[in-house]
Amino acid sequence: MLLRRAVFGFAAWLFCVGIAPGAQHPAAAGGQPSNGGAESTVADGSYRLGPNDTITVQCLNVDEFTNAPIRIDTDGNITLPRLGRIQASGFTVQQLERDLTGRLRMYLLEPQVVVRLAEARSQPVSVVGSVKSPGVHQLEGSKTLLEVLSLAGGLSEDAGRSVKVTRRPEWGAIPLATAHEDETKQFSVAEVDLKELIEAKAPATNIEIRPNDVVSVPRAEVIYVVGEVRKPGSFTLSSRETLSVLQALSLAEGLAPTANGSKAKILRGANEAVRTEVPVNLAKLLSGQSTDSPMRAGDILFVPGSKAKSAGVKTLDAIITAATGVAVYRR
Repeated sequence: MLLRRAVFGFAAWLFCVGIAPGAQHPAAAGGQPSNGGAESTVADGSYRLGPNDTITVQCLNVDEFTNAPIRIDTDGNITLPRLGRIQASGFTVQQLERDLTGRLRMYLLEPQVVVRLAEARSQPVSVVGSVKSPGVHQLEGSKTLLEVLSLAGGLSEDAGRSVKVTRRPEWGAIPLATAHEDETKQFSVAEVDLKELIEAKAPATNIEIRPNDVVSVPRAEVIYVVGEVRKPGSFTLSSRETLSVLQALSLAEGLAPTANGSKAKILRGANEAVRTEVPVNLAKLLSGQSTDSPMRAGDILFVPGSKAKSAGVKTLDAIITAATGVAVYRR
């Protein structure tokens, strides 16, 4: 009788614990879930679950806990068998496992819970402007500014010299000296020099990007050199520098043999209905007989051929069309 009771009691204990002889913990069998870039961040515990993430919850040998995906709702909650509606947002995967284990001890002895991140959708960041793959990307844990730009495929050829980060107030001010509030005082905005960032001259500017940040890379401001030069094209400007006529001509590798340098001109007014013409005598400029002049963003330096006549409206339109179609050269 005593032996029979002992066997019955042990069997009941096995049923409550939810284990069976030879059973293996899912974590030992499968390890961490495979989720692309999120795998490492789940493993090191840095990824915090949030609304729209999808997870799976298993409790070993408890049929009610299937491997079906569970989406965290907009309030950050999930609904589970026996436990009902509980909060999941804000937990790491490991923290949620411990929380569920504690809750299930009301029903099971030594429950073995495994939580996996099936799809990360709660940490969007928008990358717009001159990048190769603009759009909404998922952080999937901790990522720096350079890593986010890499997620967007890297910079386009026409990218400017700076990148702007805009952040919501719940994450606090952006930790950079250039950070300031926008006009509405609802966002923190900071600008980072791309050259210094990429060349690691200012490592502190490679800040950690937060969910819902907007990373924007404006197109480079350019000047154009077209006509009878050896290398016609557009050349980028940064916000803190200008190019003189001679510098622009140097970037275009000088005059072509057929150029009429004395009849060159700057076409100015990229954002205006009518462009103004500024005569430039490159022959005198190259011989040191006249003063070099700065060029502004959007200016077109046009060098006619030796047989060119005074430019009319049709010629002006042709010059502008040619300028906007030339190659962009980064310096």
